[in-house]
Amino acid sequence: MLTEAVREYLQANRRRHLQELFELLRFASISSQDEHEADCLACAKWVAERLRRMGFSAELRPWRKHPVVLAHHRQAGPAARTVLLYGHYDVQPPDPLEQWHSPPFEPVVRDGAIYARGASDDKGQFFAHIKALEALLETEGQLPLNVVFLLEGEEEVGSPELEQFLRANTEDLKADFSIISDSDFFAPGLPTITYALRGVVHVELTVHGPRVDLHSGVYGGAVVNPLNALAKMIAAMHDELGKVALPGFYDDVRPISEAERRAWAQLPFDEERYARNLGTEPLGGERCYTVLERLWARPTLDCHGIVGGYQGPGSKTVIPAAATAKISMRLVPDMRPERVVEAFERFVAEHTPAGLTAQVEVKAKAAPVLVRPDSPAIAAAKAALAEAFSAPVALARNGASVPITELIQRVLDIEPIMMGFGLPDDHLHSPNERFRLEQFYGAIVASAAVLKNLAGL
Repeated sequence: MLTEAVREYLQANRRRHLQELFELLRFASISSQDEHEADCLACAKWVAERLRRMGFSAELRPWRKHPVVLAHHRQAGPAARTVLLYGHYDVQPPDPLEQWHSPPFEPVVRDGAIYARGASDDKGQFFAHIKALEALLETEGQLPLNVVFLLEGEEEVGSPELEQFLRANTEDLKADFSIISDSDFFAPGLPTITYALRGVVHVELTVHGPRVDLHSGVYGGAVVNPLNALAKMIAAMHDELGKVALPGFYDDVRPISEAERRAWAQLPFDEERYARNLGTEPLGGERCYTVLERLWARPTLDCHGIVGGYQGPGSKTVIPAAATAKISMRLVPDMRPERVVEAFERFVAEHTPAGLTAQVEVKAKAAPVLVRPDSPAIAAAKAALAEAFSAPVALARNGASVPITELIQRVLDIEPIMMGFGLPDDHLHSPNERFRLEQFYGAIVASAAVLKNLAGL
């Protein structure tokens, strides 16, 4: 339980905390666009300086295009527990700008929410941890445990080569616990601990045909069209029941336990309303599973884009020399990215027509994550959320993939606590991203409480 002094401090400093978050949100730290490289650097420097003012040793470690902020506060002593806090200071591009109701990098409060790019993903969430640390230091004079802060600037471009950074800095990242706040509540008023994430494999599949684009009137009927072949290949990747048709794709899938089925059935989720909100009635996927089971515990394969031939206005009747598809596969516990890639490559080889060649390029991959939902660390996080939000806490999986989570688990051998504070309607990656004030202030209380709870384990 937090002391009354901590609660009073947080209440008295709400306005200042909000204004400081506004400062952070004004940085257009868009990692995917070279013209914002200076904004990313300025944002990283701003965060590091805030941590130094609190007594952290904070530095910017160069890595690829945008530096990693690495900070330590070890005054609790060698006998105390250590927690690794993760966040990312980079954000998605705000496009389309015309759909924003206010400029994306000029934060405003409207209808009880902070509107700005990065408000929920992830600046508002990681800044809540910083303010919680400040409150504990100001009211108690010290932190109850040692803290390592890891803030990266390339999460929104897939955290490329972050595994190499973790391996190169293993000693500086040693910890007993890790908290990742880059997710959301299952529903408003229902604080949520996420205990599983799907993994992912991103590939680009290119089918090659003639040396150059050919006139379809002159060569059509005599040459195999790579774009036709690619479309047929993609269509064959699912059967008529919505299952992925790659042989061996489901071999390692862990079955859903009956206990999980019962627990998920109790969550406030209306499948019909979900379909109506998406505007896609009826829903797709494996019909013998509920929607939550499909989202959380079943693997998927989706095509995200196809490029080939002429894409401009008007017509140009060519048989393209090549065609490319961007495809991802989401993986569930016990599936391994390497085996999924092998199954995909076998399928492609078997379905490539004579006269064409196919190339599979793996762009990114991350294994699924599963942590013990009954661990002492998860219990400490649940108690903190219940204290901060005065509500029962749900345990849920999440169908998304957060590569850092798997890396922390595999490379650093730390069980992550996935403790997010966003809401499902925060408009992440979309115009008018927001973070509700009650979530921001509650997140600060929850962060302070979980640090105290973990210190006692």
